[in-house]
Amino acid sequence: MNWTVLNQEAGMMLREFLLREKNISRSMLTDIKFKGGSLLVNGVHQNVRTILNEGDVVEVVFPEEQISDTMYPKQLPLRICYEDDHFLLINKQANLPTIPSRHSTASLAEGVLHYYKTSNLNRTIHAVNRLDRDTSGLVLFAKHRYAHDLLSRQQKNKEMKRSYLALVHGELEEDGEVEAPIGRKDDSIIERTVRSDGQYALTRYHTVKRYNGFSLLQLSLQTGRTHQIRVHMAHLGHPLLGDDLYGGKKELILRQALHSAELEFHHPFLQKKLRFEAELEADMRDLIETK
Repeated sequence: MNWTVLNQEAGMMLREFLLREKNISRSMLTDIKFKGGSLLVNGVHQNVRTILNEGDVVEVVFPEEQISDTMYPKQLPLRICYEDDHFLLINKQANLPTIPSRHSTASLAEGVLHYYKTSNLNRTIHAVNRLDRDTSGLVLFAKHRYAHDLLSRQQKNKEMKRSYLALVHGELEEDGEVEAPIGRKDDSIIERTVRSDGQYALTRYHTVKRYNGFSLLQLSLQTGRTHQIRVHMAHLGHPLLGDDLYGGKKELILRQALHSAELEFHHPFLQKKLRFEAELEADMRDLIETK
């Protein structure tokens, strides 16, 4: 990465420039110093106390990525929606976990590792968001730690927007929201529930269309709790179709009818807002088209 120092940035120490202006974390600066990275000003190696002048070209060479030793490349079909030097966006199919689990033979992350390997990219996995195994839709990967850090900041500041489509039992007449804390259910390592001592959670929903016995909703998460949409809709009395963990029935669809449909974020390197959409999976699409 390289930048040209602007007039208002002149007089800063290199450390201040990188921390404050470029949002490089202190831990990343430490890794640059001790794990093989470099800091250069006008092509010359410098330390973080160097005073910058207007027009100086600052270059940061990050340490080589440490390839994960807990997951292995596996060839999988990837539906790539967007790719550049910093990010890879994929429309994940259902019945595929984002990262490896004890109950899966493959994961999206392992498919991405294989894609990196065959593309001669020395990269490891930096998942910006994750989806449950049976939830389909958009999953964003950062290609390096710096990009991941910048997007994580956007998530923390609620600047990244995600929208989901879901099919739920019952015919909802109006839009609304569910504001209810979520925590782990007693005696379960998987299931979550609404409980007073849980973490704050807020889900907003819009009724797109009502069918005979079920509704198509568009939902947005204001928080990011595990199974949030599934738990909140079950709490509302309208569990997702196919979601038998939270009271849904599998009569019409064999997995929870949930799809990550839209993703919007500010690209920190292109300096512009990007927005993406992913079409519904065939099982959800066929269900609403035949009703």
